[in-house]
Amino acid sequence: MDTLVYSITEEQTDTLYINLTNNCTNNCKFCIRTHKSDVCGHEMHLEKRHSAEDIINQFKTFKTPKTVVFCGYGEPTLELDLLKEFASYLRKEYPEIKIRVNTNGHANSIYKRNIAEELKGLVDEFSVSLNASNEKDYEMISQPKIPNAYNEVQDFIKSCVNADIKTTASVVSGYENFNPHVDECCKIAKNLGADLKVREYIVSGY
Repeated sequence: MDTLVYSITEEQTDTLYINLTNNCTNNCKFCIRTHKSDVCGHEMHLEKRHSAEDIINQFKTFKTPKTVVFCGYGEPTLELDLLKEFASYLRKEYPEIKIRVNTNGHANSIYKRNIAEELKGLVDEFSVSLNASNEKDYEMISQPKIPNAYNEVQDFIKSCVNADIKTTASVVSGYENFNPHVDECCKIAKNLGADLKVREYIVSGY
C-alpha cells in the first residue's frame, strides 16, 4: 500500500506528514530522495496518483495530531487541488490541527498565479526552501527545472507573507562542503518578511 500519511517516530508524536507526490521541480543534492527510498522505514515511492479519500482513509488510522505537514518525497504544490481538498477536510473536521506546507517555492511560477492567496485560511504556515544566499549557489545545490528559480522562490516567500500566512525560509547546513551563508540568508528572509530556519543535514532527512 502506498504511504500517503506517515509519522517519523515508531510511536506517533504530535505531527503527521502527507506524501502527495514523488515529482519535484528541484533535484536538490542534499535531498533524501538521492540517498534512499524510505523515510524512517516508510517506503515513499507512490505507484499511482491518489484521491483525497485515499488520504483521509489512511489519516483516520492514526491518532489525531496537533500538526499536519504536507511534505513527503516530492513537491506537494504539484498536487495543488489534492492539497486544497485534504486541507479543506482538515479545516472542517479537525479545526484545531495546524497545517504546514513544506515547499520549494516554485508554485506561483508553475501555475502562473498567486496560489498563496488561494491557500489563505487553509494553510497556517509555509516552510520555503531558500537553500542559498545567491542565485549561483541556488542553481548548483537545488538544480531547478524552472527558469529564474531563485527569484521565483523569493517572490513566493513574499507572496505568502503578503497573504498574512506565517512563513519561514529554510536552508540546510552541513551538507558536504556546501556553505549556505546563513547570515546572508537571514538578511534575505528578513527583508522578505519571513523567519529563517537552519536545518542540519542528516541522511534520513528528518
